[in-house]
Amino acid sequence: MPDLLVPHRFCGPPSSGNGGWTAGALAALTGADPALGVTVSLLAPPPLDVEMDVEVVGTTAVATYGGAPVARAEPAPSRAPEVEIDPVPADEARAAQASYAGLRAHPFPTCYSCGTDRADGLRIFPGQVASQAGRARVAATWTPAESDLATTWAALDCVGGWAGDLEERLMVLARMTAWVEELPEVGAEHVVLGLGGAVDGRKTHTSSALVGPDGRVVGRAEHLWVAVDPARFA
Repeated sequence: MPDLLVPHRFCGPPSSGNGGWTAGALAALTGADPALGVTVSLLAPPPLDVEMDVEVVGTTAVATYGGAPVARAEPAPSRAPEVEIDPVPADEARAAQASYAGLRAHPFPTCYSCGTDRADGLRIFPGQVASQAGRARVAATWTPAESDLATTWAALDCVGGWAGDLEERLMVLARMTAWVEELPEVGAEHVVLGLGGAVDGRKTHTSSALVGPDGRVVGRAEHLWVAVDPARFA
């Protein structure tokens, strides 16, 4: 039976794993083709620096800790995302970073993906660009220092939250589906895009895309976020 360990470096909130990194690491254990899509449901905050048991049946993997389920990965119900995000030139995405809302106030400044206090994180700081069909759209640039499936999922994660209503209310990732055509090229500037979606009570739907230096989309994702009580993370 394989196991899954989320080192503290890959935290989201200070005491739990970054949702995208954790989901991508579990997706890699399914053996499913990343390009055909994998859906990961996060059932509890992923613990840090401890081994979670992982049971793999076919192309489904379930991670547990202390007998309780933490995350479940399975093939995506669709081979393509519902919405494609309009591209943004790299220079426009680079300029948008100055308006990143997380520079004003960040709920999780140590987040591996988008945290402003993380010199060793991905430091993806998406700012507002022109909306798409009435939906908020954000963009940033990212030059990978490492390239694996978990890191790619992490890059596709928080940008969706900032395209949603993360600035207005605290949310955590509950489910993510990603289609990764190829791993990003180390040392090459990529554009990361986020697009807002439907809001239903505590639930917010968003999507994201990762575009390589040649303009090809190397990864896409769809997210479900759930609003939580800020006191839980005080």
